Amino acid sequence: MQRKHLIVIGVTAVALVGGGAGVTYAVSGTQSTTELDSYSTVTVDGHKALSARILDGRIRSKYRPLPWIGRDIGPVSCPSGLKAVTGASLTCTAEADGKRVEIPVSVVKADDTSITWKFER
Repeated sequence: MQRKHLIVIGVTAVALVGGGAGVTYAVSGTQSTTELDSYSTVTVDGHKALSARILDGRIRSKYRPLPWIGRDIGPVSCPSGLKAVTGASLTCTAEADGKRVEIPVSVVKADDTSITWKFER
């Protein structure tokens, strides 16, 4: 009977750790797909681009999604919108712990209606 109790405790512990790891993985992603519509789109060098304001909001919300992932940052400043061209990139900046932090951003995939992009922590 005692052995069965230990097995149940062990299985429960493994499930909790696995579940916690799964949640951490799910919310720690830095890749986003954003629709290119009249609210999110600007023009940069003649190309559709994702607005810097959208980049700021999404990066700030995903930079530190859980207390043990990333660190707190202030407002994000991007030099322009992110061109909706696969491979395009730019570097945004923010402040964390009183120091300037550079945040590389790049386009994974883009078409006429959406852009898939990611940033580095």
